[in-house]
Amino acid sequence: MSVNGKRRPLGAAAVGLGALGAGELLAAARGGSVLDGIGRLAADYAPVPVVETMVAQAGEHDKEMTRLGVALGGIAAAAGMALLPPRLRTPAAVAFGAGAAAAALRSANRSVPGAAGGVAAAALLRAGLRRSTAPRHGLLWAAAGTGMLAAAEVLVRREDQRYREVARRSGSWGAHAPVPEDGLGLEPGLSPLITPAGKFYVADVNSRPPRIDPAQWRLAIGGRVAHHLRLSLADLAEQAVEFDAVMVCVHNTAGSGRCGNARWFGVPLTALLDHAVPEAGATRLVTRAADGYTISLPLEPLRTGEWPGYLVIGMNGEPLLPEHGFPARVFVPGIYGQYSGAKWITELELADDTHVDYWCKRGWPVEPLWVRPQARIDVATCGGTSSGKFTVAGVAWAPPHGVAGVEIRVDETEWLPVELGSEMAPAAWRRWRTLVDLPPGAHTLQARVISRSGEVQDSAERPPFPFGPGGLHTITVTA
Repeated sequence: MSVNGKRRPLGAAAVGLGALGAGELLAAARGGSVLDGIGRLAADYAPVPVVETMVAQAGEHDKEMTRLGVALGGIAAAAGMALLPPRLRTPAAVAFGAGAAAAALRSANRSVPGAAGGVAAAALLRAGLRRSTAPRHGLLWAAAGTGMLAAAEVLVRREDQRYREVARRSGSWGAHAPVPEDGLGLEPGLSPLITPAGKFYVADVNSRPPRIDPAQWRLAIGGRVAHHLRLSLADLAEQAVEFDAVMVCVHNTAGSGRCGNARWFGVPLTALLDHAVPEAGATRLVTRAADGYTISLPLEPLRTGEWPGYLVIGMNGEPLLPEHGFPARVFVPGIYGQYSGAKWITELELADDTHVDYWCKRGWPVEPLWVRPQARIDVATCGGTSSGKFTVAGVAWAPPHGVAGVEIRVDETEWLPVELGSEMAPAAWRRWRTLVDLPPGAHTLQARVISRSGEVQDSAERPPFPFGPGGLHTITVTA
C-alpha cells in the first residue's frame, strides 16, 4: 500500500486478494470454502433482476461466474476499506470476517472450515490495512493471493472428485431395460435419446453440492402423517422403478440447453405417501434439502397419482451424481425443475398451506409451473458445397402428455411436418429430422411442437420470470 493516497486503494485491493487467498486455502485444506458460502448468501438475497441477469448472461457457467464475482467483491471491499478513517478499518475487517463466517456456516455444507477461513482472511486483511507498504509489496500480496486461490481450487476439486466416487459406489441399481432405438440413428450433431449424466444441465443456488454420507443418510417422512418413516437408500431401492422423462429448467429459453432426457430410477411418491398415511389438514408436500432449500407441491394430485411424482435415487443406471442431487431428489415429470427438482433431499414433510417456499419469497408463483411444449433445432447441415439440401434435426418435448408432431418453416412461410423418431415415453423428449431444399442465400429456420393435448408451442417471446419462457427456436443458415 503506497504512501501516495491515490495508490492506497490499489494496494489495499492487493492485500484483500492475498487475505482472501489465504482464507480460502485454509478452508479448502479442511474441505470448506469461503467463496462458496458468500456465493450462496448472494444467491439467497440478491434482487430478482440481478439473479435473472446472471442466469441469462452466464448460462451454464453461472457457478464459476458467482465464485469470480465473490472474489472480485471481496477485493473491492478491501480497496474500499482503505478509504475509511483508520479507526473504522478494524471494525470493517471484523464485520467482513463475521459475515464470511456466517455465510459459510449456512452454506450447503455448513462449512466450519469455511467459517475459519473467513475469520483468517479478516485477520490478515486487518493486519495488512494497518501498515503502509511499497507498491512492490502490493504485487507480492497479489501474487501470493492468486497462487493460494488456485491451490485452494485444486484442493476443493480433488475433494469433490473423491466424493463423486463415494456417491458412485453407494449402490448399483437401475438400467434394467435397454434404451430403445427411435429409428433416427446417429445423426451427427443430434442429441442422443438419453443425455449422459456428465452433460446434463445443472441448476441450483449452490456453488458446489453438499457432501452427504450415504451410509448415515436417511429420508425422513414426517409432519402431518400417521406413520413417521426413516428410509435408507437400500430401503428406497427395493421400491424403485425406472421411468424415462425430460427435465427442464424454468430458465430454458428457446434453443438453450437447460434441459435433458434421462432414464430415472425412483420410488413413486404415491407409494411413500401410502406408507406414511397423510392426516387431515395436510395439503402440501414440502421437500426439504440438506442445504435448507425447500419446495412444496399440492398433496392431493401427488397422492392420487394424477401428477406422477418420484423420489429419485438413480439416473441412467447409476446413483445420482452429487451435482444432480445425490443421495435423492424429487422429480414430477411435466413440472419445471424449479418446482419439482429439489435435490439432496433429507425430508418429506406433509404440511398445510402456511408453508412458504424458497422461490415464492422471491416473487415466483406459488403453484407449480408446467413445462411449456418446446422444439429445439440441434443441427442444420448442408449435403455439399453445391447443394441447397439441408438436413435439419432436433428434439422436442411436451410432458406429461407427449409430442404429437413437430413442424418447421423457412423464412416464415407455411409450417411443414417433419419425421418423428419413436417415442420412449410421453414424458420424455422425442427426436425429429427433416430435409429441406433451400435456394442460394441466407434463410431463417424455425421449429415448433404440438402436444398430444392439442397445445401448440407458444411463439410469443417472453422472459422466464415469472411464468416461464416463450418463443420459437430460430436459426439462420446460408445455402
